[in-house]
Amino acid sequence: MSYLKDFIITFSSLSLGNHSFDLKFDDKFFEAFEFSEIKRGKGTIQVELEKKERMLVFDIMIDGWVEVTCDRCLELFEYEIYTEERLFVKFGEAYEEQSEDVIVIPEGSFEYDLSQFIYELINLSLPIKIVHPDDEDGNSLCNPEIIARLESMKPKHDIDPRWDSLLGLIDKPEEN
Repeated sequence: MSYLKDFIITFSSLSLGNHSFDLKFDDKFFEAFEFSEIKRGKGTIQVELEKKERMLVFDIMIDGWVEVTCDRCLELFEYEIYTEERLFVKFGEAYEEQSEDVIVIPEGSFEYDLSQFIYELINLSLPIKIVHPDDEDGNSLCNPEIIARLESMKPKHDIDPRWDSLLGLIDKPEEN
């Protein structure tokens, strides 16, 4: 938990207006989240805070990489991430998440912990299907042995000849 103290922004002593914070994340950041699928990563986080009378506006930019498992070949690789998000923190009676980017905190609060929001932002910056990127020639960087094994395991389907006549209808122009 002590590692995440850097992600707690104490805003009560700040004047109204804009303030900047430069944060970093590494493997320890992901270790702080008990069930994190991401175990390794490194990057920078720029936080621009606009403190207003009744609201805090955080503009957060994350740039770095995380180690992920390829969904195709199951090997680990470093995936580049870059994301920007705006978070509105309003003051109210009790803590409440009004939407994914609007949070209400109790009136007497003097600090806000960005660690959970940043953790979720990093995870949401990953695609649904994570695969190795292609090289300059368009070839997959996945483990070639695994790809070859997957290809050999593909079921070999013979197309039912009754469907052949229907395939001809797809490209056939309409006659008037």
